[in-house]
Amino acid sequence: MTQSVVVQVGQCGNQIGCCFWDLALREHAAVNQKGIYDEAISSFFRNVDTRVVGDGGSISKGKICSLKARAVLIDMEEGVVNEILQGPLRDVFDMNQLITDISGSGNNWAVGHKVFGSLYQDQLLEKLRKSAEHCDCLQCFFIIHSMGGGTGSGLGTFLLKMLEDEFPEVYRFVTSIYPSCEDDVITSPYNSILAMKELNEHADCVLPIDNQSLFDIISKIDLMVNSGKLGTTVKPKSLVTSSSGALKKCHKKPFDAMNNIVANLLLNLTSSARFEGSLNMDLNEISMNLVPFPQLHYLVSSLTPLYTLADVNIPPRRLDQMFSDAFSKDHQLLQADPKHSLYLACALMVRGNVQISDLRRNIERLKPSLQFVSWNQEGWKTSLCSIPPVGHSHSLLALANNTCVKPTFMELKERFMRLYKKKAHLHHYLQVEGMEESCFTEAVSSLSALIQEYNQLDATKNVPVQDLPRLSIAVSLTLPCQCSGVISAHCNLHCLGSSDSSASASQLLFSLVTLLDIPIPHVLEQAVHFVACTRHFFFQVFQ
Repeated sequence: MTQSVVVQVGQCGNQIGCCFWDLALREHAAVNQKGIYDEAISSFFRNVDTRVVGDGGSISKGKICSLKARAVLIDMEEGVVNEILQGPLRDVFDMNQLITDISGSGNNWAVGHKVFGSLYQDQLLEKLRKSAEHCDCLQCFFIIHSMGGGTGSGLGTFLLKMLEDEFPEVYRFVTSIYPSCEDDVITSPYNSILAMKELNEHADCVLPIDNQSLFDIISKIDLMVNSGKLGTTVKPKSLVTSSSGALKKCHKKPFDAMNNIVANLLLNLTSSARFEGSLNMDLNEISMNLVPFPQLHYLVSSLTPLYTLADVNIPPRRLDQMFSDAFSKDHQLLQADPKHSLYLACALMVRGNVQISDLRRNIERLKPSLQFVSWNQEGWKTSLCSIPPVGHSHSLLALANNTCVKPTFMELKERFMRLYKKKAHLHHYLQVEGMEESCFTEAVSSLSALIQEYNQLDATKNVPVQDLPRLSIAVSLTLPCQCSGVISAHCNLHCLGSSDSSASASQLLFSLVTLLDIPIPHVLEQAVHFVACTRHFFFQVFQ
């Protein structure tokens, strides 16, 4: 079983991380009621004997003694990290996993990246190496950060480059929270564009999440609960409630509930790697199957049901409706409409009592309404995990590599240019040692190049898909077959100068072409296996 390390950076990253660890503990407690330290728990937690001083107290099997999160907590202000250490999760972390400062980054990417990055580089490397040493098979670093602040965007992306240098074989999945248009950080467009250049160059997969989309989702839950419909009541101790027990009002942004949605996204993303299922999907398969080009690694996520962890007593969605919801605009965690854009690839990660036939049936039902690139018409990756989320019979996480992310990037660039044309607030960045104006021009050029790549893909959206050419064969040959006696086919190709073994192998190959009507590219792919014994034959055929 593989392990992953969560690196939570800045105020936003640590608040989401706090939610994630809380939900992960609840989920494993519901599944593992005997308190045995198993492979599923080991994915994100170490089992430690607290009576042993130092790092020698790790226990690989048996009863759970004390669980420690595989995490590194980083913030240049102490507030949020101190709250975590004084809260109910205080025993899940220890001081060896923390890096904090007092002054903060002042909403300045340059301070986080250039100043604190250089100042804490050695400490960061030491904490990361120590976390990696505690893993038997480290597969992935999950980085959680925001794009609009100084520490999350600056130090978060500095850390990303460090991970690439020190752990090049370990995947880097980044959950990035993008600021809304109404963000109260004036310099957030600068911070976001500067951070995006680093994400383009050093991340394996990025899950962009929009603050406004999260707020809209929570507002809909609020509206549904207050509508008084049957069953729409908030459960006791719900994560969408305030400390007073009443649902937070719309004019107050319910950050806890918004963070809870992101935490559930990460739980569903890793469920197949943690629990058994009839169709597992490892994290490396996500990158391999959904990222056809290095820089186009931004995956739009949607989660259904959105009423996470049984917070709201709403009747469960029908299975087919759940699949439809995952492709609807209202369920995206980014303000985007993937159904009206171009898919490069799509992954469906299903949890609960769902059959493979249900999965295939819904894919076939939805395919006509979704447009995939011409060279990847069957660009689906699927997984089935038998363990559902707590409080649900089933759930679905959809990850789409889709050109619908482009409007978010274009809007961000427009907000950046409005400030940059006036050189507003630029001096705060340029006074930081190592920061030059060329950093801004290079960053916006990097984003422009990314947008252009999506434009080129969108230009192919209405191009009709052509069928692959097929090989027609028309000469007679007879091959022995253990199953049915003989296979008769017709072919006009002559195996001149070939040995008996090469002739029989090549005849078998071309017979299969005739009988099964296989596309030529597939034949050529399979032909590689016959090269050793058929080199004379292929020379004669393709000369």
